[in-house]
Amino acid sequence: MSPTFHSLRIRNYRLYATGAVVSNIGTWMQRVAQDWLVLQLSHHSGLALGITTGLQFLPMLLLGPWGGTLADRYSKRTLLMMTQAFMGGIAAVLGLLDITGLVQVWEVYLLALLLGVGTALDNPTRQSFVVEMVGPEDLPNAVGLNSASFNLGRVIGPATAGLLIDAIGTGPVFLVNAASFAAVIYALTRMRASDLSPAPRAARGPGQILEGIRYVRSRPDLVLILTIVFFVGTFGMNFQMTTALMATQVFGKGAGEFGLLGSIMAVGSLSGSLLAARRGRPRLRFLVSWAIGFGLIEIVAGLMPTYVTFAILLVPCGLSALTLITAANSSMQLGVDPMMRGRVMALYMAIFMGGTPFGAPLVGAVAEAFGARWSLIAGGAISATATGVAALLLARRSGLQVRGDLFNAPRRREPVEDLAESVLR
Repeated sequence: MSPTFHSLRIRNYRLYATGAVVSNIGTWMQRVAQDWLVLQLSHHSGLALGITTGLQFLPMLLLGPWGGTLADRYSKRTLLMMTQAFMGGIAAVLGLLDITGLVQVWEVYLLALLLGVGTALDNPTRQSFVVEMVGPEDLPNAVGLNSASFNLGRVIGPATAGLLIDAIGTGPVFLVNAASFAAVIYALTRMRASDLSPAPRAARGPGQILEGIRYVRSRPDLVLILTIVFFVGTFGMNFQMTTALMATQVFGKGAGEFGLLGSIMAVGSLSGSLLAARRGRPRLRFLVSWAIGFGLIEIVAGLMPTYVTFAILLVPCGLSALTLITAANSSMQLGVDPMMRGRVMALYMAIFMGGTPFGAPLVGAVAEAFGARWSLIAGGAISATATGVAALLLARRSGLQVRGDLFNAPRRREPVEDLAESVLR
């Protein structure tokens, strides 16, 4: 089997990946339909779109660490069945409200918030479940394939949603997404429990979330990764909102062209994911370089004069974004104690996605005040600048050198860092 796909030789992961492809297509269809519905209901308000995005990601900031504690304490497969069923129900409710003509903006806000609650519990569980299916050696490959699956859905979903919205409206798109969650639930029920390698479960007790935070604070390498993903995730990766505003306000396009932009960007993201699946364990220098490169590409994209040139720039923009995020995800998972993985990944997702409730409305307000182009230019500038400053400051404060492998100076070691060293060097 090709090195790019070698995790698929594992039956449980093969089932999981198949169900995930179906669900990811539905998820991306819903994202496009939800944004388009909000634009229709709010008379193309960028602020309303930013509020919707912010509400959907707010629970990740508030509930994500708790979700990670649950993932460390209970069966991850059982938790995933519950969260997938809950999110499917939310999509069905939104679809029915839309089809019956009863939907209002505040109802979309509320359902986006509830969907975010499901995601906050689902995400750290799903992230930390991958290693139980494939083991630590195959984890970088599986993380890359997960990103490829996500972006394959991003290639197919937005374009399909755009066509359906033009033909029959947004309501049926939400119902399609509701049905897609059944694929993941079916895959989870068909797995062989004997082939899983569950991590030791954390004991019940107070202070488990704080324990995870203290653990991360003691690791400068993890702090740098979290700093990078915070700024990039909060200000740089608001593409569902920024491409919608660019398509409608700058280029005067409709739902079909908006959906096509998502699919075009996903071509680059999918390429980045497949390249990541072939790559070994990433270095911190690699993450810093790609984060700065992503910010610069986003700035250039915001300056493009036509719809076609803007669409072309979305390909390298998607490639750089997914290369960065896949490398960050692998580094976090492979560099931590297995008993802490759920809490650490919850903190990772809370920081990566939890800044969106603040960043998305701010970026939307920038677009309304200065124009849609500035939502991309400002996001890229903040991402690149913050990454460079954070790397230099953290290196100086920790007594580390910003050359060679970026962080090589000796410091106090913990047993788990024998594994972390192989990830980061």
